Amino acid sequence: MCIGIPGQIVALHEQQPDHAWAEVCGLRREVNIALVCEGISEREQLIGCWVLIHVGFALSRLDEHEAQETLAALHAMEEVEADVALFLNAGEAR
Repeated sequence: MCIGIPGQIVALHEQQPDHAWAEVCGLRREVNIALVCEGISEREQLIGCWVLIHVGFALSRLDEHEAQETLAALHAMEEVEADVALFLNAGEAR
């Protein structure tokens, strides 16, 4: 199953300009932000933005409402989909 999960950009990577740190379900993960930088003049504008993340890449920007709805749907799915539960819990089964 392929899953994109919302995360919020919380910091920019200091050494790699195309990378940032996103908070995903309470954990910080390094993500490539090259695909979501279009249309912004400074990378700092991404801090606080919600993005859809898949395999380490921020694929698109989301508004907070859409991000929260997606997270709620994923949390509802984790009750019946073991893969989703593992993904949301960083590889730890409940």
